[in-house]
Amino acid sequence: MLWITDTISIADWELSESFMRASGPGGQNVNKVSTAVELRFEAERSPHLTSGVKARLKKLAGRRWTLEGAIVLQVEDTRSQLRNRELARERLADLIRAALVAPKRRIATKPTYGSQLRRVAAKVQRGEVKALRGKPGEEE
Repeated sequence: MLWITDTISIADWELSESFMRASGPGGQNVNKVSTAVELRFEAERSPHLTSGVKARLKKLAGRRWTLEGAIVLQVEDTRSQLRNRELARERLADLIRAALVAPKRRIATKPTYGSQLRRVAAKVQRGEVKALRGKPGEEE
């Protein structure tokens, strides 16, 4: 069981882990031991997440979201399989916690009267600068 918050947890049946050989430093150990972890979370089928959270999670996951509605995280940061498993679970929990936060609705505002006057004055001044550009003696 993976606890996300005090009220939300992910059941073991929703998670599956597979192990493979990692790339990078480690000497001969890299060729012998499967330390990299691929954590798969069946997000679309999860009964613990609301549809809004699932939609935000899909957006946050990006290309880690599969066509079947699962999130796949690959971790090969350390030489320890146990530590890589912990890191994968932490990253998944962080991703879900980020999706739990609903974005604030933007309140449309109007520009102030003063800012409108300043904008128009700046445009007029810029137009005068451009009007002064020209060859000397050229009259319209």
